[in-house]
This record gives sequence, structure tokens and C-alpha cells, in this order.
Amino acid sequence: MRETSIKLKQEQPGLWQELATRACFFIGGFGIASWAPLVPLFKTRLALNEGVLGLLLLCIGGGALITMPLSGLAAARFGCRKVLTVAACLYAGFLLALSQVQTFWLAVPVLLAFGASMGLVDVTVNIQAVLVEKAVGKRLMSGFHAFWSVGCFAGAGLFAVWLKLGLAPGQATGCAVLLILLLLVSFGRFLLPYGGAQQDTSLFAIPRGIVTYIGVICCLGFVVEGAMLDWSGVFLTELKGVDFSLAGTGFALFSAAMLSMRLTGDWLTQKLGGRVVVLYGTGVAVAGFVLLLCARNLPLLYAGFFAIGIGCANIVPVFYSLLGRQKEMPISMAVAAVSILGYVGTLMGPAVIGFIAHRSNLYVSFGFLAMLLVALIVIARYVYKKVL
Repeated sequence: MRETSIKLKQEQPGLWQELATRACFFIGGFGIASWAPLVPLFKTRLALNEGVLGLLLLCIGGGALITMPLSGLAAARFGCRKVLTVAACLYAGFLLALSQVQTFWLAVPVLLAFGASMGLVDVTVNIQAVLVEKAVGKRLMSGFHAFWSVGCFAGAGLFAVWLKLGLAPGQATGCAVLLILLLLVSFGRFLLPYGGAQQDTSLFAIPRGIVTYIGVICCLGFVVEGAMLDWSGVFLTELKGVDFSLAGTGFALFSAAMLSMRLTGDWLTQKLGGRVVVLYGTGVAVAGFVLLLCARNLPLLYAGFFAIGIGCANIVPVFYSLLGRQKEMPISMAVAAVSILGYVGTLMGPAVIGFIAHRSNLYVSFGFLAMLLVALIVIARYVYKKVL
């Protein structure tokens, strides 16, 4: 009995589990950012045209959607430590394979496998995050999600440095893989050996009850994030007449605002409460869209992008935190279900905006995004009434 109590005490989440969770979020962002510079080289090496490349890149999303519904069951059965360790090693391995693949027919399964391992990492690290935050009893989720963004910035920056130093793309990818493995060796043993309750876990994570509403909120949040990534540059250059050299500055400001707010989001949520942070923050984001639609000079346009980033930054982290307080589903299954809906938002957001713009124009598309955020406020108010 005494040995059992000592073991349970050792496994109680604390500082090292927090650091391990941040490391895994970093790995997720770092891996996908290390893949981005390889895409043009991948296109050249396989002699692909833009249409075929676009179809191939869909394999990453397809692979992720295969494993995401199964991730909650895997975490509950085997624990976050085993699932994240295996998934992150596969993630790194398939990243290295993508830097070497030479044929179209080999590229398809490798891209699917890369996406599948990425989806498994994404869902399981969020399960780990919810469990750690719930056990520690303080707000941590915004800081956890901030490390995904830190990983993205680090991956893009370090890859550029390695190439500048004269390393071949395969060698630079090898350096990225070594860094991922080093983080796993350093922090993997501090990951949770469990992944939530095993009872009531089904093969596929299907949202129900209040979890469905939380999933819709996260989906809407990711629709806006995806639209900012793919359409902010087009909006600035084609509708606002901004020089092409500055096309990426709007998204850069949006990303910087999101990162800064997520780094301070836990403190802010602890002081003001998640309800205030989400409802008022989303209101700020709506105001940012209004500013984008009405502004006629660059500083005001930049202010609009910055406001959207500030307002949207903590929507997803705050609602992932709420999953630890709902009773409708086991935590592992709830996180998996919400992650699937969020990922669907990421994939469909740019396409929906493009469809609306094709039928009308980007002003209507961006106005539609503002209306989605208004709908998010309404749904969020309902969720807080039910959960709290």
C-alpha cells in the first residue's frame, strides 16, 4: 500500500509535467514548420505541377483525420506518454522521409503517414494538457498553445539558418529531427503514463452534449485562423492596394498578436475569468474585422489584423480548459472530438472564404468571418451557462 501511494504521488502532475507538455506542443509546431520549406523542393524533385501538388498536400489532412478520431481511445488505453513518444518519433521519421522521397507513388503513403502522426500528436498533447491543467488547478492552456506557435517560429527560423550555413535540405531536416528526438529524450519520461478514464471510451470520438457546442466554437475559431493565413495577403494586395512586398505583413501581425496574448493568456484568464476573456476578446476581433473593411490606410489595416489576433488568441485554449470540467464525455474522447471539429475548421475555412469571394468579393467573405465570430459569442454564452 505504501509503495502504491508513493507511486501515485510521483505521477501526480507538477512542474516537470507542465514542461513536458510545453515541449510536445513545441514539437508539433516545429515539425510542421520544418516541412513548409521542403514543399517547393518536394515539388521540384518530383516534377509536380501546382494542381497535383495541391492534391498531394491534401494527404496530410487526410492522414490526420484518420488518426484523430482514434487518438482518445489510444490515450485512454496506453497513456499519453506511450502514445506521444511513439507518435512524435514517427512524426520526425516521416518528416525526414519527405526530404528524401523520389517518386509520386511513394510520396502518397509518406504524406498520409506524416499527417496521421501529426494528428495523433495534436490530439494527444491536448489530452495531456487538459489533464495536467486539471490536476495542477491553475490556468495553463493558453501558455501550452503558445508553445505550438513558438515551435512554428523556431522551425521556420532555424531551417532558414541551417540552409544559410550551407547545409543541404536533407541535412537541415536531419537537424530538425535530432532536435525533436532530443526534446523527447529530455522530457518524454515526464509525460503522463495515463490518458484519462478508459470506461465509456468508444472506437471513434463522436461529440455529444455540451462537447458538441465546444467543438463548434473551436471550429469557428480555426475557420478564422485558417482564413487569415491564406487570404490576408490577397485582401491587402487586391482590395486595399498594398504593395505585394508587404502582402505577408498582415498575417505576421495577426500571428504576433496571437502569440503575445497566448503567452499572457493564462494570467489574464486567472484574473478576469475565461468567460470575460472569450466574450470580450471575440468582440475585439469583430471590431478588428470592421476596421479591416472600413480602413483606407495601412496603419489602420495593421491595427485591424492585430485586434483580430488579440481577440482570437485565447478562444481555443479557454474552451479546451472547459473540457476538463464537463461531464458528458471522458476527457480523452472529448478532446479528440473537439480536435476533429477544430481541424475541419482549419481545412474548410480557406475554401469557404474562397467560394464566397468567387460568388461576390472578399469584402463579403471577411464580413462573413465577422458574423461567424458573432455567432461564436452567442454559442459561448450558452456553453458557460451549461458548464458553470
